[in-house]
Parts: sequence; structure tokens; C-alpha cells
Amino acid sequence: MTDLLAALLLGIIEGITEFLPISSTGHLLIAQHWLGARSDLFNISIQAGAILAVVVIYWKRLWGLAVGFTQRDNLDYLLKLGLAFGITGVLGIVVKKAGFTLPDHVTPIAWALVLGGVWMIAAEHFAARRAAALGERSDITWTVATLVGIAQVVAGVFPGTSRSAATIFVALLAGTTSRAAATEFAFLVGIPTMFAASGYELMGVIGTPAAAQEDWSALAVAFVASAVTAFIAVKWLLRYIQSHRFTAFAIYRLVFGVALLWLMPAGS
Repeated sequence: MTDLLAALLLGIIEGITEFLPISSTGHLLIAQHWLGARSDLFNISIQAGAILAVVVIYWKRLWGLAVGFTQRDNLDYLLKLGLAFGITGVLGIVVKKAGFTLPDHVTPIAWALVLGGVWMIAAEHFAARRAAALGERSDITWTVATLVGIAQVVAGVFPGTSRSAATIFVALLAGTTSRAAATEFAFLVGIPTMFAASGYELMGVIGTPAAAQEDWSALAVAFVASAVTAFIAVKWLLRYIQSHRFTAFAIYRLVFGVALLWLMPAGS
């Protein structure tokens, strides 16, 4: 398999999985087990490609927030996005400075997929009970914003957790009972988060030997593939959640994780 084809496949995998609650990082690391490991810059940059798709999908909402920031509701929403992003940024830098690196073995990712699936089923149950008790609530509280910021870091530290799953369910459990509102906030806060992460990695690479070693053509192919497939995946997901729960994704995680544990040799 050529390197460009491998990069294309990785971009497609990233685009499909970034916003579905099944863990894009986990799927990428597993795919790279067979397609070849990639740099942190490559992995984060193609995540930024997927985030670009969200910018396109939500451009009207983003434009409305930008031009209407003096309106009380818009300013309140922007400040809460800023809080979630700020918490993620600060804790993310702490994790980075502590020397954290993503695991290069499949086994811990498989366990994260399984445990995450179990957690999603439980969270789905309690979120439904909370929605029944509180009714439809679309407001994003300061507590929700804070917990979403923390959830993004937790998902980054434990590949297989899923950033979208962690942030959406935290919002649902913390009082934003509207799936559409919880999903929108989780996706919008991901925009500055992933673009900042990509910029941080890029600044650390420019002018270093790693920049010369990076296959920029392959990265560009993966970036475009990720953006296109993420656009399709997010459009589909937004329609899906209008009439479905997230249970199917939890079952997929369980089946996939158990299959990996069964098929992969110990220590893989």
C-alpha cells in the first residue's frame, strides 16, 4: 500500500469517527497499528480537518454569535464556550508538560472502548430519567461549560473514551437535556480546541528536523479526506439524534472493543 493511500484511509477514518461517539483517536491508533504510525502533528492536523467541516456546517450559528455578540444571550453563550475552551487549554498544557503520550498498544484502547460503551449505556439511562424529570432544557449553564471543558481533557488523556461522547453526555447529565443543544455546544467548543491544538503542535515542529521528515503531501491528502467525510458524518448524526438515542454507538463500542481484546495477542 502506498503512503498516500494509507494517509487517505486514515483521513477517512478520522472524518467518520471524530464526531460519532466512538472515539476517533482510538480508531486512528488502531488503524495505525497496521497502516504505520504517524506523528502527533499528523494526527492532530487531520482532526483539525474534521473540525473545519463543523465550521462549515455551523457557519450561520457562528456568524450569528460573532455579529450579535452584544446581545445578552449570544454573549452569555460565547463566554461559556470561552470557559470550556480555557479549562481545556490550561489542563491540556499541564498534561502536555507532564510528558503524557498516547499509548501505542491496542489493548488499553480496546478496554477504553468497552468501558466507554458500558458508561454510555448507563449515562443514556440516567440522562433520559433526568430529561423526564426536568423537561426539555436547551440552556448551557456555567456548570455544563466547566464539565465539558474537563471532559475534553479526560477524553484526550484516555484514547477510546471519545471526546464527543464525553462532552455530549456530560452536558446531558448536568442539565442540558436537549440532545441538539448538548451536541451543538460540544461540537462548537471543539472548534477552538482542535485548531489551538493543531497550532500548538505546528509551532513546535516548524524549523525542526521533524518538519523536514513530515510527509506534507500525505498530511494534506488526509486533511482533505477528513474534512469531507466529517461533513457527511456530522450531517447524518444531526439528523439521527433527532429521533434516536446513542445506544447503537454504545453497542458498537462494546462489540468492537471485545473483538479487539479477543483477536489481538496479549501485549499488543
